[in-house]
Amino acid sequence: MPEPFQPERLRRSLRPLAAAREPLSAEAQAYQHYFGLDLPGGGAVHRQLGCFEQDGLRIVTQLWLPAEPQATLILLHGYYDHMGLYRHVIDWALQMNYAVLACDLPGHGLSAGPRASIEDFAHYQHTLQGLFAEAAALDLPQPWHLCGQSTGGAILIDHLLTGQARPEAGTSILLAPLVRPRAWGLSKLSYQLLSPFREQIPRRFSANSSDAAFLDFVQNRDPLQPRHLPTAWVGALAKWIPRIEAAPRSALSPLIVQGEEDMTVDWQHNLGVLQDKFARPQIIRLPGAKHHLANESDELRQRYFAALRERLG
Repeated sequence: MPEPFQPERLRRSLRPLAAAREPLSAEAQAYQHYFGLDLPGGGAVHRQLGCFEQDGLRIVTQLWLPAEPQATLILLHGYYDHMGLYRHVIDWALQMNYAVLACDLPGHGLSAGPRASIEDFAHYQHTLQGLFAEAAALDLPQPWHLCGQSTGGAILIDHLLTGQARPEAGTSILLAPLVRPRAWGLSKLSYQLLSPFREQIPRRFSANSSDAAFLDFVQNRDPLQPRHLPTAWVGALAKWIPRIEAAPRSALSPLIVQGEEDMTVDWQHNLGVLQDKFARPQIIRLPGAKHHLANESDELRQRYFAALRERLG
């Protein structure tokens, strides 16, 4: 597949986000155009693409900044994903007149690190802290709303339950959040059997959205998609799950959006855990929706975006 942009060349050209005030390079523009990140069109929003260093890795970061933003959305993607797949959420946030700050997690997209792998979920918390530091350095407007899809939601759950509260915090939005994946017992057994002998297994692409065009793009036309599941990531998840399920209860009340046809996470179990861990979480259940809520059908997206507008005002 010919690449519409050169990822390695783009990575090497990036500077710290706070210093990246000059117009986007041609390579960066090609990247944003390919993934539909050149939002909202017409030059009404200032866009930056840069990076920061965390745990010895270069983490690639993007900012969308309206002229007079009223708040900020800090966005975390899911496992195997990257920022390029989140244009619908970014567009919704820009319509709300929010600044949007996002990054590719370690090992994902344009960021450095072993592909789709992590030694310890604590590194994801370090990445989130790095994003907070970027938001502070850029003096992004408060409140800082947080939004995470799947593994991004797990990172936010960890932060809300075990991290230090921030004065800028607004609403936390968890889209199909990961606590346990579906069929976790079997997956954990497979990991225990395979990990001494194999570092990775071939990835199986799943029909995690009712948007056929999205599924085709991810499997066949996305040059940033990992093609293997590292056993190290499963091992890190196996250590994280019992820790988070034993975490103390929080007085916070996140907003949780969950599809009822999600075959990726064990969503019934997960909702039970989250109802126990948080005080009065607002749960929006979507009949017919699968796992990748950020890229579900337009009708399903508009249903939960409307609910978010009502909650966030």
